[in-house]
Amino acid sequence: MGISAREAEVLAALGEHLTNAEIGARLFISIRTVESHVSSLLRKLQADDRRALAGVAGSLRSDPAGGSAAPTTVAAALPSPLTPFVGRLAERAALSTALHEHRLVTAVGPGGVGKTRLALSVAADMGDRFADGVWYVDLVPVTDVLMIAPAIADALGLGERPGGSAVDDVLGWLAERETLLVLDNCEHLLDGVVVLLERLLAGSPRSTVLATSRARLLVPFERVFPVPGLSVEADDGGPGDAVGLFLGRAAAAGSPARSGDIEGITAVCRALDGMALAIELAAARYPSLGVDGLEAGLTDRLRLLAGGPRIDDRHRSLRSALDWSYALLDEPGQAVLRRVSAFAEPFTATAAAAVVADWSPVPAGHVPIILAGLADQSLLIALAGPGGTRYRALETIRQYGADRLDEAGESVETLSRHLRWCLAESAVVELASREVAGTWRTAFDQVAGELRGALTWAAGHARHRTEAYRLAICLAHLSFIRGMPGESQRRYEQAAGLADDDLAAADALRSAAGAAESRHFGSEALRLRMRAADAALRAGDRPGAAGDLAQNAELINRGPGLMATVPAAGEVELLITRGWALADGDPAAEARLLIAEACAGAVADPATLQLVERALTLARRVGDPLTESAALDQLTAVQLARGEVRAAAASALRRTELLAPMPVTARAALEFFDGFIMAADCAVAAGDLRAGRRLAEGLRDLPFYREEGHLAGARLLLVTALAGGWPEALGLAERFREGWERAGRPRAGNLSRAAYAAATVHGLCGDDDARAAWLDIVGALETPGRSVSEVHFGEFFDALLLLHRGLPERAVRVMVTPPEEFTEWYSGMWRPWYGALWAEAAVLSGHREAADRIRRARLATAGNPIATAIVDRTAALTTHGGDRDGLTAAAAALSDAGCRYQWARTLVLLGGEQRARGESALAAMGAVPMVWPPE
Repeated sequence: MGISAREAEVLAALGEHLTNAEIGARLFISIRTVESHVSSLLRKLQADDRRALAGVAGSLRSDPAGGSAAPTTVAAALPSPLTPFVGRLAERAALSTALHEHRLVTAVGPGGVGKTRLALSVAADMGDRFADGVWYVDLVPVTDVLMIAPAIADALGLGERPGGSAVDDVLGWLAERETLLVLDNCEHLLDGVVVLLERLLAGSPRSTVLATSRARLLVPFERVFPVPGLSVEADDGGPGDAVGLFLGRAAAAGSPARSGDIEGITAVCRALDGMALAIELAAARYPSLGVDGLEAGLTDRLRLLAGGPRIDDRHRSLRSALDWSYALLDEPGQAVLRRVSAFAEPFTATAAAAVVADWSPVPAGHVPIILAGLADQSLLIALAGPGGTRYRALETIRQYGADRLDEAGESVETLSRHLRWCLAESAVVELASREVAGTWRTAFDQVAGELRGALTWAAGHARHRTEAYRLAICLAHLSFIRGMPGESQRRYEQAAGLADDDLAAADALRSAAGAAESRHFGSEALRLRMRAADAALRAGDRPGAAGDLAQNAELINRGPGLMATVPAAGEVELLITRGWALADGDPAAEARLLIAEACAGAVADPATLQLVERALTLARRVGDPLTESAALDQLTAVQLARGEVRAAAASALRRTELLAPMPVTARAALEFFDGFIMAADCAVAAGDLRAGRRLAEGLRDLPFYREEGHLAGARLLLVTALAGGWPEALGLAERFREGWERAGRPRAGNLSRAAYAAATVHGLCGDDDARAAWLDIVGALETPGRSVSEVHFGEFFDALLLLHRGLPERAVRVMVTPPEEFTEWYSGMWRPWYGALWAEAAVLSGHREAADRIRRARLATAGNPIATAIVDRTAALTTHGGDRDGLTAAAAALSDAGCRYQWARTLVLLGGEQRARGESALAAMGAVPMVWPPE
């Protein structure tokens, strides 16, 4: 249950008893993001409420130098036992030795023998040995082998990454770390666990795995550790661990054993083969039956089950105890126990009633009393929480109940009722998810395991195919807005296979393609949308298929950075040709095809603008905001290439306004994240840093970016650096680095400008080592085939630093490309900023073309008030002694625009008292003294 770095920050703030709003303000995250982290912490730390979390925060170690609490501890990484661990000193020592000598150890034994408790105890003992912690993953709720890696990623605090798979996330995170990973209850997922562990152990040489399972993994590098039953007698002839466990549990139940019962208790423990769970169940009955009743009932039940295969000897002992406990229940209690086996996760009395009640022999209204009685008898565990009491069956008991359900012939009816309950709950959560604020994420987390289990069962039964489709669609949608686009993509694909007709299948596949795009899996999106086109054609929807082909052609040119492989030559032209043949005059399909053609053309070609304008007309005619957004994206690119930054910013902002009323769905994901990225970039190009910040925050808060620091915070980092909020920028930079490294250090060229901004801020603050490290990150991010020098933001940031250091001649040598040559959209957005410093460097260095550069810079900076003010300031410096009025006016303009660094720099240039004021402002930002006049 590992805590991520961001969760540790939230936990520390909870320890200070801050409200969600105060935490959000401190960490620069939204209130709903805080709510998500609090819910995650409640789940991971098994805490009841915020007060309990505050207590956990207070107990964490503090940095001796006064730093924040350590982000993880063994106590936080391992679940807290509900009862004390008893004995097993020899087994603990032997298992510890095995883990010192082997990298994969499997604790094997029957259900109820105590494998989990032994593993947790040893893991806690060994916490100090592993520098990067001990991490626990319970695989009981996982019913699909594809969800093993996501479960491990969740336990490690990784979440989902838009640009990669959970397997890659886990392998990348563990690669260089020294960890002990505890995988509990592997028996139902053996094949999937084996495949993953082979890759994990090969790729992370310092990691060790402790697995628990009822069966060995059957791989050559496995060290099997058989977990025996508890000892009945100690080596010295006294009571063993089994008897100690019985005595402790009986005392906890309020009935300490009498000295005269020790011999009988020893006999009961021996009859149960020292099985921990069976002994606990017997001890729970001790207060009401006494040792005589236990011996009599158990002996009868053992005789009934005699004669089974030898391999099941230990299972027979546990089954005996469970059969006996089951027989002591009345008929309603038996029915409830076997029927609640349908629940994979903790459930409420209300949920149980919907599945088990109003059906003989369980009377309506009696379920809460029956559940409480089952908890009293240790057949269920009662869990108190903020939402009330929930009940959980230990996995062994749940499986026992499922066996009894089959024997009673009630499986189909119970699981059908459970399916109907899941459909109703998913509808409630889906409705709650439409609220701007709320606790729906917690509600989803509590039922997600149930929805997955019900879907698996329903998908295998033809009579429930329609319900399975509905549940798959709902689960796909909810998992997407919950920030799990990988699962969303899989569920949409599953829904397509369950759909009653090809039209519904095509719609589901289009959503699957959108989820893939949100994960930056462009090749997957192409595959899925081609399947959607095929389904649409089978259904006779030729225009729908044409739209799918057009979107694929569009994506190839619009999002090359999303592709794992380069599409074949001529593929775009082929897709567009096929699309026009199928469009049949449909305006929606034609609009998409026009956009695809515009994306394939050169931005400087007048024909490209004509295609965009025709697409916009059609999109508006049919009322399709997503198609209109795609067309506006191309219009923005054309305007940036022309140097029309104000117009480009208006077009980009229009996209976000179009999308604002729409729900964030998988189908719309590309337009949402690309819309915010382009709008934030264009606001920067137009010198509107306040709007840039607002739009960058909108990008950060998208549900599928929420936990990805490098994707969510890149634009906010850039805007903050340009504005002069350097302490905040450096904090954002560290979260960027953490997210990028956690994601496996992927190449993502559009993030390199944020990394360059971080490098420059470090340089302005005098930390050249940190600057060099960030420039290495810039190189690692660079898109193959498109260097940073083509975009020109690197030259701008380098010149910014050189001018601060009083080295204008070097700045001139860096900025060799005239700004009017920035004719691509991606370089056009930097034309105003670059042009301003291009002129300033020339003036401060005494360049012979300084006057001409000022004239040309005025053209390049048009539409950007910050860049214009810098040029005005530069022109004022050309007069003898400096034009103080001009410098003062420039300072006022820069202050009004929220560009604190350039405002403070202007004050230094003014000299006198204003210089001291400017130097004070720069020092407050963390900057080293500015060199003026230049060297």
